Amino acid sequence: MHFRKFWRYGKRKKEVSKPLELPCEIEAIRQKALRGYHLEQVLWGKILLDSIYVPADPETAIIWFRMAAQAGYGPAHNMLGRCYYFGWGCAQNYQQAIAHYTVAAELNDDWGRYNLAIMIMRGIGQAPDLPSACALFQAGTQAGHAKSMNVLARFYEEGWVVSKDRKKAIMLYQQSAQKGDYRGQHNYAVWLAEQGHIEEAVTWWRQAVPQATLDVLHAIQDVTQHLKHNSIESLRNIVDEKINSNKNTIKLR
Repeated sequence: MHFRKFWRYGKRKKEVSKPLELPCEIEAIRQKALRGYHLEQVLWGKILLDSIYVPADPETAIIWFRMAAQAGYGPAHNMLGRCYYFGWGCAQNYQQAIAHYTVAAELNDDWGRYNLAIMIMRGIGQAPDLPSACALFQAGTQAGHAKSMNVLARFYEEGWVVSKDRKKAIMLYQQSAQKGDYRGQHNYAVWLAEQGHIEEAVTWWRQAVPQATLDVLHAIQDVTQHLKHNSIESLRNIVDEKINSNKNTIKLR
């Protein structure tokens, strides 16, 4: 399989006939995908969706995801759900997204279960169902999924279909933060700042910034604008730089 690189000139494409050379580790993924390894089929599909290694080819990415999905591989169903949710290489179809996320959840894929829960919670493609969403986030939390912990914490903080429990919410935010979720890190930092532990809060905010999306970066700006501490100004500078750089990327999970 050869890949060709394209440069755009206005609306026209000029093809360069020289095959695109892949780094050894990426070529190894492609070779294992060709030999039928399901994990590598999904990884190669993700590379085809959006990477610096090959021109984006979402239609072909879907073919690779389908290969692994037909073998009952949960992460492949999750990625098909993502494709249908966003319309990557196909027409946007929330019902198909729900169907694939459901299969992924049934196959115990953490990301498929989380993405299904988000759609159910927000009422995307179906009526909102907070009890069902909560049950999925609880299952994800029990499996150690950091983002599920963060959203479940919100259920306890707000008292959505569970008894309001601020202490449990904070514990879940902390666990989510420790497992590396930038939203959990932000939420835990907010609580620490409210308790006067500014330096510790800044430590967590600094960990959140590299992966944070624009909404979280702006939330950090809003929360810290009135805080007084030696480390706050340097944090604000880091956040401002990240926002201005406009380097937030699409997360493909």
